[in-house]
Amino acid sequence: VQLQASGGGLVQAGGSLRLSCAASGRTSSSYAVGWFRQAPGKEREFVATITWRGGNTYYADSLKGRFTISKDNARNTVFLQMNSLQPEDTAVYYCATVTKPMGSSSLRSPKIYDYWGQGTLVTVSS
Repeated sequence: VQLQASGGGLVQAGGSLRLSCAASGRTSSSYAVGWFRQAPGKEREFVATITWRGGNTYYADSLKGRFTISKDNARNTVFLQMNSLQPEDTAVYYCATVTKPMGSSSLRSPKIYDYWGQGTLVTVSS
């Protein structure tokens, strides 16, 4: 499975961005797609994930309410709508997919994801 993340950019605090993650290849083997982010000098952090079947969604508690993950099965694409962005949201955002069914706790760990996209940079200015 190949993943292509896009949609990052520069936005002022309080603004919004929508990231896209387009999957190609053996997409039928993908169980869920997650978004993670990594700020300079920090560890990769879970943002949200969604399952292809059922559309179950899981969010980092600190981001729930501002970020929304969604999918378009026909286009094999997952979106991350980010609202009320703050400077602390500045990071490289990565999408990743896991091919085996996992529980909600496991889906929050970057270690269980099998394939990763290249990342897209989000910069929020104050």
